[in-house]
Amino acid sequence: MKKQYKRALTIAGSDPSGGAGIQADLKTFSACGCYGMTVITAVVDENTIGVTDVHPIPVPFVSGQIKSVLDDIGADAIKIGMLHSSELIRAVKETLLKYNISNIVLDPVMVATSGDKLLQDEAIETLKNELIPYVRVITPNIPEAEILIGQKITSQYDLPLIVKDLSFNRSVSVLLKAGHLTEDNLVDVFYNAETDEVIELRSERIHTRNTHGTGCTFSSAVAAFLAHGLSLNDAVRKAKEYMTKAIAVGAEYEIGKGHGPVHHFFDFWE
Repeated sequence: MKKQYKRALTIAGSDPSGGAGIQADLKTFSACGCYGMTVITAVVDENTIGVTDVHPIPVPFVSGQIKSVLDDIGADAIKIGMLHSSELIRAVKETLLKYNISNIVLDPVMVATSGDKLLQDEAIETLKNELIPYVRVITPNIPEAEILIGQKITSQYDLPLIVKDLSFNRSVSVLLKAGHLTEDNLVDVFYNAETDEVIELRSERIHTRNTHGTGCTFSSAVAAFLAHGLSLNDAVRKAKEYMTKAIAVGAEYEIGKGHGPVHHFFDFWE
């Protein structure tokens, strides 16, 4: 009997500088022991300083990529990243509905680390109403959560309540990342909608500018550990441990003139 890989698919945009998007997702999948596959939704002209331009891939071609991968190889988990339009959001959901894959992690990418906008305004409602209730986990950061719930978030103490508001009547589990707040003790909050649990994921804040692709990396790590068969709670805890170490080791390096990447392969190249 041949061995079987744990298979993880990312549906997202590309980053030529290698720190975010599908490049970060593939690195994370590999570091976390999965066979990684990609469906490219957009080719992004960016680097560590910012986003210059976005070239969308035609929607039928995106759907075709999904079908090609899943009809042949399949997937144990899927991570969804940058979906820039309502048409694309609907097409991705309609295509995935044909496959019985429950481990879907959505990183609701709206704004890049540099502050550049990556999601069209009209697509936000489509994301909220049509895609988010369909997936298993969403992983918003603070700015994305503010857009989703329509209010400002200023305090760490509000997160346990806000994370439930983001679950859309307990239809989706939520990993709310607190990195954009200012407290020295960083507390990400996870709401498991399947068990009605709120879990705090604590770590000491690491002061570094190397945060390019942290959202992509964190959500991909959750997907990777779900692909390995871990429970939701354990997958999120393992992903948090991986993310914290990747940031800590990456902080020791200098690459690019802006927000550098985390170190995805810290276990191999330290």
